[in-house]
Amino acid sequence: MASNKIQFRSIHELKDPALNNKLAQKEFQEEIPVEDFLGDAEKNGSSTSRRDFLKLLGFSTAAVTLAACEAPVIKTIPYVVKPHDIIPGVPNYYASTYFDGFDFASVLVKTREGRPIKIDPNPVAGDLGKTNARAQASVLSLYDNDKVKQPKLDGKDETFDKVDSFVIKGLEEAKASGKKIVLLSHSFASPTFKKLFTEFKAKYPTAELVTYDAFPYSASLDAAQEVFGQRALPVYDLKGSELVVSFQADFLGDYNAASLETSYAAARKPGPNMLRHIQVESNMSLTGANADSRCRLKPSAVNKTLVEVYNAIVGGGTSDKTAAEIANELKAKGSKAVVFADGSKGAQVLAHLINQKLGSVAFTGKANFLKEFNAARYQEFLGWVNAGQVGVLITNNVDPIYSHPKGEDFKKSLTKVPYVVAVADKKNEMYKAAKAVIPVANWLESWGDIEPQTGVYSLMQPTIQKIYKSRQIEESLLVWKNGKNNAANNYYDYLKASSASILGGTSFNKALYNGINTSTNSTTLSYAGGNAAQAVAELGSFKPSELELVLYTKTSMGDGTQANNPWLQELPDPITRMSWDNYLTISPKDAEKFAIDNDLNARMQLDGSIVNLTVNGVTIKDVPVFIQPGQAEGSVGLALGYGKKNSGATADTGVNAYPLFDGSNLVVSGVKIEKTGEDHEFAGIQLQNTLMGRYEIAKEVPLADFINVAFDDEHKGWNKPLEYHTISGALPARKIDLWDAFDDTDGPHFNLSIDLNSCTGCGACVIACQAENNVPVVGKEEVRMSRDMYWLRIDRYYSSRQKVEVYEGLKEGMAVPELYGTAFNKEGGALNHPADNPDVIFQPVMCQHCNHAPCETVCPVAATSHGKQGQNHMAYNRCIGTRYCANNCPYKVRRFNWFTYNLNDKFDFNMNNDLGRMVLNPDVVVRTRGVMEKCSMCIQETQATILAAKRDNRKVTDDEFKKSCACAAACSTGAMTFGDMNDKESEVRELYSSNRRYYLLEEIGTKPNVFYHTKVRNRVEK
Repeated sequence: MASNKIQFRSIHELKDPALNNKLAQKEFQEEIPVEDFLGDAEKNGSSTSRRDFLKLLGFSTAAVTLAACEAPVIKTIPYVVKPHDIIPGVPNYYASTYFDGFDFASVLVKTREGRPIKIDPNPVAGDLGKTNARAQASVLSLYDNDKVKQPKLDGKDETFDKVDSFVIKGLEEAKASGKKIVLLSHSFASPTFKKLFTEFKAKYPTAELVTYDAFPYSASLDAAQEVFGQRALPVYDLKGSELVVSFQADFLGDYNAASLETSYAAARKPGPNMLRHIQVESNMSLTGANADSRCRLKPSAVNKTLVEVYNAIVGGGTSDKTAAEIANELKAKGSKAVVFADGSKGAQVLAHLINQKLGSVAFTGKANFLKEFNAARYQEFLGWVNAGQVGVLITNNVDPIYSHPKGEDFKKSLTKVPYVVAVADKKNEMYKAAKAVIPVANWLESWGDIEPQTGVYSLMQPTIQKIYKSRQIEESLLVWKNGKNNAANNYYDYLKASSASILGGTSFNKALYNGINTSTNSTTLSYAGGNAAQAVAELGSFKPSELELVLYTKTSMGDGTQANNPWLQELPDPITRMSWDNYLTISPKDAEKFAIDNDLNARMQLDGSIVNLTVNGVTIKDVPVFIQPGQAEGSVGLALGYGKKNSGATADTGVNAYPLFDGSNLVVSGVKIEKTGEDHEFAGIQLQNTLMGRYEIAKEVPLADFINVAFDDEHKGWNKPLEYHTISGALPARKIDLWDAFDDTDGPHFNLSIDLNSCTGCGACVIACQAENNVPVVGKEEVRMSRDMYWLRIDRYYSSRQKVEVYEGLKEGMAVPELYGTAFNKEGGALNHPADNPDVIFQPVMCQHCNHAPCETVCPVAATSHGKQGQNHMAYNRCIGTRYCANNCPYKVRRFNWFTYNLNDKFDFNMNNDLGRMVLNPDVVVRTRGVMEKCSMCIQETQATILAAKRDNRKVTDDEFKKSCACAAACSTGAMTFGDMNDKESEVRELYSSNRRYYLLEEIGTKPNVFYHTKVRNRVEK
């Protein structure tokens, strides 16, 4: 075995050894609400067919007496005059730039018949082309039915002509009176936008551009200003590093305005120079969950440890044992080490100075220009407003009333501004406060450019005509600068002319085709200052308290820009595995101290205590509390970006934590919680789809064993091949068959490789799969009922770092959860607290496409069968919903379509309106109720790839197949690799030969076409 640590998915498995058995027994526990799942009879007709009768028979015996209904037939209308650049059935791809004020990525937009339906990374953009879950989901935000659809004036629908007249009148009045004209915009690193504003200011000299971001990176920018002399964030690259130490910095998430996932994964390739990762933090962050060694401390202690590490590095020494160990490792690695810190300006200044002392090669000298907020400038703006000096205020899709701690004061002060113009996408607080409203164009409807970092210039182009009467801010500035109906108001022409000086000899069309290009901006950063004494004093001034709060951004929600996106709301958090919520995370010991409960009810659903949270006199009411293994005692965590009122039906989820955030410090002391006596219903997916307690689902091995011990060593082998003892002697499991194997060497045979060492659990693959395969959103209630529809899930396993003797129990046939209550460590003491600081492993699980699939043998109507290319097929029209296949699947990857999820008011998400359904992929059928569905390895894409090669009379390249599977194409770390095993040059075939390769539940003989690679931890096991 690779490890003899125990693995558990939640603290409830530790408390209740019989939990796994309960889950297995209750897999199909609920009486089916047939009246509900039939949906709307008026829409679907009322005739009953023999097939529908059989469907209902598969649901429940009581259901057969009720009428079923056929799926509706929707007729299509062909083109009368076909656009010359569109071939029905063939996708078009456009290089563009995803930028919404918070996130950036150079992308390829897949369109079908003029509709954007999928976002893919731009391969030529390198790290800047990697997409996170929010970038993948942004295509759905284009089709948001809650958007502002029409210009408004005094709350009534109006034309652009009337609104422009109103705004121009205000601009002229402000110019005449000398009052300020303020454009309040999110960070916008667009050289053409800034050039245009300069020209706008030339016409209106009192115009001012002020930046406001909900999550402003203020501390990071202030630290950069002090250390580098420039207000730009440093760009890091971990490929040459061998040690990274992080203090509260979630650098695999939203730290420093750019995730380091790609270079992190590249540096984590197992071997002698594998990157070692030490995380010192309070919350269990995504980055901390991937660490080799994680030190959990409350925020005040994290600050103290950082100061001690700095003192030890610069020569002052330290008496702190933890700090001394970290400092010694940093000194040993020297320039191949790097330190990150977050939470306050002082912390980041010290991190920069440590890196300077080390001469860290991770510091590239390049500058990141995506964040531009300046707190002093914004305070100056607030002073103008309060003094009545602002004549016109134009807000570019920002809402300080929601996201600023003094938002209500700002709302009151707006009465002093005669002309308030909101360029907005939702009917939010700024929309309600404005006299004129202009719907903002989505990035997929817009022209633009972004200069994200040194030497890089990225172009944005529209991939669809504007769906509603919307306009981007640049178009409005042109109209207000040049006057209405001016021929120079075309922003495409303006952008094309402006970009010429940046692109040099590259033509605009070529640059547009590339998506990302080189820029003449050669700005570099170098160490020029940094007041260490001041930084130490700042960290020392943080007053410890009984409870300290850490604010953070979730991988799904970010700053809340896409809060009305149901794909993102339903996406489970990688750590807690909860969806449709934000919550206060608390340690198990503090939960006991404050009498906080997280209990499973009789249906195995999680209920938790609700508290009122007070921080420095500000109270947020009714905050649910989640008990989080690995949370530092004395600390609590809360995600920003939730609780957006008037921003759509989906956005009003969770509680708004922005009133607790001063825009700079993410750690806050003086926290109090008070139980309300009420309980909150959580919706999570970690405790469903149980693998029945089988041992060591996610394998791991220490780096020293990986290097020094043969994987198949008879006694110490960490990945010994499974063997069966037969009458012919011991034989490898893959060589034993109950059936004659068929020939799969003719044509492609697809396999998917998943490297647990590279998977960070970010969830981008989950959203990519959802977008590609029309996976429906089912809502919180259905997720809570264990009826999520995801074809791909990322299981999160905790594992105890204490050595336990489990083999005797295993020999007696006990499942691992049954051992939790009786396990002892080698010293004979009981294993009391494995949840205090567990290790974490992320494991993507989808249909394993077994060559000996248990689902296929039990289907009474042959709806599921095996293909020669290795894929397990589903014929939805044959399926009658017996669910025998789901019962027989050991991986629990099949989903039953309980309801009609489209055109059903009970599931009022994107599939319930004409606009939202525009995101659907026409190559993948929208499944009707009563059938099973699951991962298909994106068969529609693999077949399209094969047909394209056949048309061109050539062989399919490995790169083409690697892009054919949505999850693998979206993975930023290369954890997933898809390809043809019959291609001897393919990467997946090379990965198959790795000694880390193993199969999930290989002992049951299903012979999957998905294989995994053992996770390697770079630390000395104690």
